[in-house]
Amino acid sequence: MKKVAILGSTGTIGRNTLDVIRHHQKHFRVTALAAGSNIRLLEEQIREFRPEIVSLERKEDAEFIRNRFKKDSLRVTYGLDGVLEIGGNPGNDIVVSAITGINGLKPTLAAVRAGKSVALANKESMVVAGSLLRAEARKSGARIIPVDSEHSGVLQCLAGENRRNVKKVTLTASGGPFFRTSLSELRKKTVEEALAHPRWKMGKKVTVDSATLMNKGLELIEARWLFDFKPGELDVLIHPQSIVHALVEMRDGSVLAQLSPTDMKIPIQFALTYPEREDAVLPPLDLARIGALEFYPVEAKRYPLIRLATWALREGGSAAVALNAANEVAVEAFLARRIGFLAISDVVHRAVDGHEQRTVRTLDDILDVDRLMRERTSQIIQQRY
Repeated sequence: MKKVAILGSTGTIGRNTLDVIRHHQKHFRVTALAAGSNIRLLEEQIREFRPEIVSLERKEDAEFIRNRFKKDSLRVTYGLDGVLEIGGNPGNDIVVSAITGINGLKPTLAAVRAGKSVALANKESMVVAGSLLRAEARKSGARIIPVDSEHSGVLQCLAGENRRNVKKVTLTASGGPFFRTSLSELRKKTVEEALAHPRWKMGKKVTVDSATLMNKGLELIEARWLFDFKPGELDVLIHPQSIVHALVEMRDGSVLAQLSPTDMKIPIQFALTYPEREDAVLPPLDLARIGALEFYPVEAKRYPLIRLATWALREGGSAAVALNAANEVAVEAFLARRIGFLAISDVVHRAVDGHEQRTVRTLDDILDVDRLMRERTSQIIQQRY
């Protein structure tokens, strides 16, 4: 039985992970949960799965949970120290890294340094610290298994293949809620409309990133580090049905594809059971019912941020750290209704245009670039909006 720790248990990935574990109780036991501030849901999760330790973002929430379970042997902690303790706990077999944004980097790094299998849903960690995470994984023997459906698809397509025979890898994107919206109407789009994704149920930040296609740009950078591909070997196609998650073109002209229902439980279960497979938690894919699978090139005018992502992919160094930081700040401002939808791209472009490229080798290097870029992006928003 595998012992599983979940970082971000009350978020979308965390809840889906617990659904998978609920379906396969003979194979997994939840030993630790880390959550933000959704203490009511966390309390329900504790009562059902009986972890040994939980961590919350705030001290007062930790005190509330501690009082609710004072007759139990549950260990309750909070803040960065708490989530690092869970991530680096030697008793874990698998750590599901599902904390959104760069906040997930330190606990992910702790899990990698502990030599654990890391089911990685926090793409930002690999985007900003891919080189560092890979180096630490080589030292510790940790295995990083992607949870994003696209990277899970790539991993499955590459199984048993000689890497030298791979010519190109294509990640698919749904196109988000505005794929068929006229360009003239994009300026009027609201937060509620941006969050109304036609295919996936995700957290707010990643849903907005899907609307701008920054999500796919970050995934290109993540794929570079997960699979050691060159920038020219990576591509994106719009696929509105979100059934084909990855395409791998071989040197002989064959194209391998991974297909599955549009539900994150599929790649989550694959990451938890890898390299084995267990019975499906969902009904089988019905291609006859789906009928048609469409593919379109990325429209640069509609998704200008994808060009910034490909620039960061080619540049390396601190470019991806700067891009991720600027985007996180801009998306936060949009969700807070401080800027409009099209302003996300404008803000990120202006912030990154002023970035001075530098080498980043350590965690401190990464966090320093992140801090400076967040400050710069916030200043741009204050001055222009």
